[in-house]
Amino acid sequence: MVSAMVVCRFVHFCVVLLMFGACAFRLLLPAAGLRVEMDRQWRPVNRLLAWVGLGSGLAWLLLTTHSMAGSWPDTLAPATLWLVLGSTFFGQVWAFHLLFCVLLLVALYARAGFYLVGTLAVLLLATLAPVGHGAMLDGWRGQLLMLNQWVHLLCVGAWIGGLLGLLLTLVRPAAQDVAAVLQRFSNLGFVLVAGIILTGLINIRVLTGALWPTPLFEGFALILMIKVTLVGVMLLLALFNLLMSRRGHFAVLRRSVALEWLFGLAAVAAVSLLGTLPPLVVG
Repeated sequence: MVSAMVVCRFVHFCVVLLMFGACAFRLLLPAAGLRVEMDRQWRPVNRLLAWVGLGSGLAWLLLTTHSMAGSWPDTLAPATLWLVLGSTFFGQVWAFHLLFCVLLLVALYARAGFYLVGTLAVLLLATLAPVGHGAMLDGWRGQLLMLNQWVHLLCVGAWIGGLLGLLLTLVRPAAQDVAAVLQRFSNLGFVLVAGIILTGLINIRVLTGALWPTPLFEGFALILMIKVTLVGVMLLLALFNLLMSRRGHFAVLRRSVALEWLFGLAAVAAVSLLGTLPPLVVG
C-alpha cells in the first residue's frame, strides 16, 4: 500500500508541477507568435495531464481513506468517503483540490484564457502544500510551513515545467527566438534555484529541529540526501546548458536539457517517497 501511495504521489506531483511550469514558462516567451504556438502545442498535452491529475487525485483520496478505514469495502462506502472529506484536515483540503482539478479540465476544454488556466494551476499547487509534512504543525508555525512549502513547489514547478517547455522550444528552427528564451530562462533559473534551496533548508530545519536529520544513511535522511544530490546534478547541468547556449550548440543543448528534466523527475520521485516517511522532529 505504501508503494502504491508513492507511485500515486509521484504521478500527481509530476502532473501538477508540469501544468504550472508550462504556464510559468509561457510568460518567458518574447513574442506573441511563440505564445500562440505554445498554446497550440500544449493544449492536448494539458488536457491529458489534467485527466491524469484528476484520476491520480481520486486515487490519492482512496489510498488515504483506506489507510484510515483498514479495508476496501469500508473505504469505498460513500459514508466513509464523506466522513474523510468533511471531518479531516486532509479531506477538507483535498475536496478543494479535486474541485480545482475538475475546473481546470472544464477550462481547458472550453478553451479558457491563459490567466484562468494559470490561476487554477497555482491553486492546485497551493492545495498540495498542506498535505504531507505541511500538516504536521499547528498554529502559526504550521501555516508558515505550508506557505514555505507552497513557495518551494512554485519554484520546483517553474523549473521542471520550464525545462519541458524549453525542450520543446529548442526543437524550433528559429535560433534567434530560442536564444532570447534561453536568456530569460537562465535569468529566472538563478532565482528558482535560490528559492528551492532556501525553502528546502527551512523545511528541514522546521520539521527536524536540526540543520540535517540523522542518522544520515537511513530512512528520511537517506532519501533527502538522494534528492539533494539529484538537485545538485541538475544545477551542474544548468550551468553546462548556459555555456552551450552561449556558444550556440543547440543540438548538444537539447540532449542536456532533456537529461536535466529527467533528473528533475527523479527528484520528484524522491519527494514522493519522502512524503510517506516520518522525519525526526526535535523539540
